[in-house]
Amino acid sequence: MLKTIDLHKKYGDFTALQSLNLEIQEGEIFALLGQNGAGKSTTINLLLGLIKATSGDAFINSISVKKDPQKIRKHLAYIPETVLLYPNLTGIENLDFFSKIAGFNYKSDELSALLYRTGLQETAHNSPLGGYSKGMRQKVGIAIALAKDARVLLLDEPTSGLDPIATAEFTEIVRQLGKEGRTILMATHDIFNAVSVSTNIGIMRQGELVQHLPSKNFSAEELQSLYLKTI
Repeated sequence: MLKTIDLHKKYGDFTALQSLNLEIQEGEIFALLGQNGAGKSTTINLLLGLIKATSGDAFINSISVKKDPQKIRKHLAYIPETVLLYPNLTGIENLDFFSKIAGFNYKSDELSALLYRTGLQETAHNSPLGGYSKGMRQKVGIAIALAKDARVLLLDEPTSGLDPIATAEFTEIVRQLGKEGRTILMATHDIFNAVSVSTNIGIMRQGELVQHLPSKNFSAEELQSLYLKTI
């Protein structure tokens, strides 16, 4: 579902991403670890088609990002660290608005069902988003991904700033999305969550993927030790 072939990005003499070769299968949850500046956000921006690769290419559901960046966005959903939604609109109104932008027109009860799937409490569905916590806003972001039937989700620091309960809820949602066959790439600093939710883990250093590991082989403590040695 997601593949990169010798993906490379340079800004002048600075190499932000170096020959990334990555393949993520349907239903796989891939956690990408690395310090700030390691290349995680560059990777996500290249996959979204927001920046152009210096060389190489990426493919979403066998569609080239380089050749058809507009088409790949139909298969993608992006949930940034801070989900940007309209604070004066309710959860349902935000979901309705962004669903229609993506070409879908849902009834009110269908919108509520999508929000309910993400675990957003029913009392919040018709409340202005300005009063939502970060975890609640993320749930609306995931509902938008479900509404457009995105098969590939790109998550950037999804658990940053969440309390333990919200982190646990988010982790369970991501697990369920993987079970449904959705492919997830998650850039994160949260080693414990990476081990808990992912099927595979990558560690980046200075724009290069230097480790690619099955998460089931490691405890959080073992991964932390390897991570510190790697970076």
